[in-house]
Amino acid sequence: MSSVDSAVRPFHLAIPVDNIARAREFYGDVLGCSEGRSAEEWVDWDFYGHQLVTHLAPEQTGVAHHNPVDGHAVPVPHFGVVLTMENWRELADRVAAKGIQFVIEPHVRFAGKPGEQATMFFYDYSGNALEFKAFKDLSQLFAS
Repeated sequence: MSSVDSAVRPFHLAIPVDNIARAREFYGDVLGCSEGRSAEEWVDWDFYGHQLVTHLAPEQTGVAHHNPVDGHAVPVPHFGVVLTMENWRELADRVAAKGIQFVIEPHVRFAGKPGEQATMFFYDYSGNALEFKAFKDLSQLFAS
């Protein structure tokens, strides 16, 4: 698919966490995701309409590598969602209010250029890096 499709299907992503209770605190309380099915060693989350599963795998957790992008050290790997600008601002405020440290503070990247976007990065409690974005013009999602 080469353009943004309004009927995009949900993705499924399974990530490691080092503590299920802390995963529930982060994804449920901090991000406000609804919990779905679960067992002792995993939890399904409604991650903005996508299926995120946190699996207990403490040996697989930890802070990511970083690559330079637009003057910032971007964590790799990372994942997240493209939100509306209003939802992005609300999430930035919520994350800050919960005391989560930003790896990259909420800001506008590529200002005045194709693909202008608001972005922020932070880690969950197991060291998984998340990025949330919002575009000035969503049709610029894949602009070069």
